[in-house]
Amino acid sequence: MRNYVLPDNAYVSRLSPAIRYRLILESECAAAPLRRYAASTVEKFTQEIYWRRYWKNWLSLRPQVWTAYLDKLAFIRNEIQYETCRNRAAACEAGEGSIAIMNHFARELVQTGYLHNHARMWFAGWWIHIERLPWQLGADFFFRHLLDGDPASNTLSWRWVAGLQTPGKTYLPRRSNLEKYLPAEVLQKYDKGLCLLENPHPLILPAENVAVITRLSLPLAPPVSEFKLGIWIHEEDLFIEESPLAALKPCAILASGDAATWTRFRYPNTKTDWLRSALTDTAKRAGSAFGIEAQFHIESNLINVLLKWAADHHLQQIAAMRPEIGPLHDQIENLQIMLKKSGIDLVLLDRAEDLAQRPLATGGFFGYWEKVQKTLTS
Repeated sequence: MRNYVLPDNAYVSRLSPAIRYRLILESECAAAPLRRYAASTVEKFTQEIYWRRYWKNWLSLRPQVWTAYLDKLAFIRNEIQYETCRNRAAACEAGEGSIAIMNHFARELVQTGYLHNHARMWFAGWWIHIERLPWQLGADFFFRHLLDGDPASNTLSWRWVAGLQTPGKTYLPRRSNLEKYLPAEVLQKYDKGLCLLENPHPLILPAENVAVITRLSLPLAPPVSEFKLGIWIHEEDLFIEESPLAALKPCAILASGDAATWTRFRYPNTKTDWLRSALTDTAKRAGSAFGIEAQFHIESNLINVLLKWAADHHLQQIAAMRPEIGPLHDQIENLQIMLKKSGIDLVLLDRAEDLAQRPLATGGFFGYWEKVQKTLTS
C-alpha cells in the first residue's frame, strides 16, 4: 500500500522531516522494526531509509553537482530570456497549472509542507515533461516548502526525473498510474487535464558529462581540546546525545538556526516554525545532557553570532557536527577562516557510520545497498 496516495497518508511513516534533520538517525529508524519483524520482511522500508543516506553520500563525493544546480537556478531567476518560464512556474506553484490534480498537490505542499513520495514523482514529471519548465525551478519550489527538503535527495531526485541522474532514464507521469494509486473520488474531483497524461512524451535535455568523484576523502579533524571548548549545534544535525559531541566537556553550548538560508531560499512560516521548534527542543535536550544551559539564537549573520558567543565565553575551540553538502556547508570555509582570525578553531566531527558508508556511494543505489547491509550487520 506504500504507493497509494491517500488523504490520510496512512501507509507511510511521515518520519522524513525528523530523519532529514537527524532528530532520528537512519540507523535508529532502521533498527526499530527489527524488534518485531525479520529483516527480509521490512527490507523495502529499510531501503527507503537508506535512499536518503545514499543521495547524501553520492552528493558528498560530487559536490560540484550542487554548485552547478545553484548557479543554473540563479541564472534562470535573473535572465530576461526566462521571464516567461518564471511566470508559468509561479502559476504552477500557485495551483493554476494545466492539470487539476497537480494543482491540488501544489496547494497541499504549500499548506502542509509535505507530499507523498509518489505525488512528488508525478508532480516533478508533470512540471518537466508536460509543462516543459526548468527542473531547477521545480526543485527550488520543493526545497523551499518541504519540511524534509534535503539538498541531496531533492536535487538528485529532480535530476533523475529529468533524465540527468541516470542518463536517458526519465520519469513520466501517466494517467493509468494515477488512476491506480489515487482514490476514485479524488480523481473525479480533480479530473481536469488528465488527458494530458494519456500519452506523455519526455523532454530530452542536453546530455551532461558523467559527474566524477571530486571529494573522496574528508579533512581530518584536529584533536579536540577540552580547555575553553564550546559546542555549536546547527539544524543539520539535531541528535547530539548520540554523536561524537556527547563525549566532550564543553564550557558553553550554542544552538543556532541558519536564518540567512531561510531568507535566501524563501522558507515559508510553516517550515521556519517547524525548525524553530526542533532547535528549541534540541537546545533543551543539550542543556540537560551536558548540565549547561544552551544559548539559542536565530539571526541572519551566523558568523557574528558565533564570534560574539565565543568571545563571551573566551572560547579557543568550537566543535560541531560536519554539515552535509548544502547551504550551511557552503558557509563553513568562510566561518572557519573568520573564526581563525579571532584565534578560534572550528572542528567538524563525523559519525563513524557516516564515514563508513560515504565511500560506498561510488555507483548506483543497489550496489551501495548491498555494501551498506554488511555495515548494518556489523
